[in-house]
Amino acid sequence: MGCAQLIEQRMTVEEYFELEKESEIRHEYYNGEIYAMAGTTLNHNDIVDNVRSFLKGFFQPRGCRVFAESVKVKASNIYYPYPDVIVTCAPVDISGTYVVKHPTILVEVISKSSESRDRGFKLKHYRAIPSLQYYLLVSQLEYSVDMYSRLEGNDLWGYQSFEGINDAVRFDAFNFEMSLKAIYENIEFEPEIVQ
Repeated sequence: MGCAQLIEQRMTVEEYFELEKESEIRHEYYNGEIYAMAGTTLNHNDIVDNVRSFLKGFFQPRGCRVFAESVKVKASNIYYPYPDVIVTCAPVDISGTYVVKHPTILVEVISKSSESRDRGFKLKHYRAIPSLQYYLLVSQLEYSVDMYSRLEGNDLWGYQSFEGINDAVRFDAFNFEMSLKAIYENIEFEPEIVQ
């Protein structure tokens, strides 16, 4: 999901939280600037639901929570985005109200318009979250999942790409996997229009 427009008024984090409590539109916050969130496609929504359901089935029995699209993450003191899917096992987040501060897994479902921001800007900020173990980029246009994973005990990150319907994204830190078949269940890709 992309950012649709910039609200031209700079805000403090506190003012942003007040805006979000009363707004019917979600906004991302970055360094005083507020961005209204754009709508999504049907495929985007279904993929988010598939991923959330799968992760929830694994993590909820282990005392963790899984959120989708409407919950923000504190990526830093100046950046509060709305990832498409969030997994957190931190007690402070499990009993929290509005913001996840210690995510373990973040997922973004990407489109042509959001891909550059999700692979660049968001990746840079998400990798700085100490609790984050995995960041997934899931295409809504084809069978394609990219996974960035924190290497054990340090700030180095690995990268893997999955493109076959029979591939499985493996989360070694939790000893489980999620198949592309599950991610893309009931998804029909639109044929690309050649101009």
